[in-house]
Amino acid sequence: MVRVHSGTPSRRPTNVTLPAQLLEEAKSLDLNISQACEQGIKSAIASIRAQQWLADNRASLEASRQYVEENGLPLADYRNF
Repeated sequence: MVRVHSGTPSRRPTNVTLPAQLLEEAKSLDLNISQACEQGIKSAIASIRAQQWLADNRASLEASRQYVEENGLPLADYRNF
C-alpha cells in the first residue's frame, strides 16, 4: 500500500536488480541507493529528452544554420562587439 502525504510528491516502492559488487560497494560507502537510483533515472530521462528534442528540431536547426551561413547573423550590423 502506498502512503500519500499531503504536500509531498507521491512515491512508490519498486524493485531494482543491481550487480552484487556494485551494491556492496555502494553500501560500504553509505550511499543512499534510492537517491542514487532516482538521480540516475532523472539523468537518463534528461539525456533521452535532449536527444529527442534535437531529433525533432534537427530540420529547423539546420535551416537556421544554413540561413546564417548564407546571410550572416541577423542584426549583425548592430552588434557592439
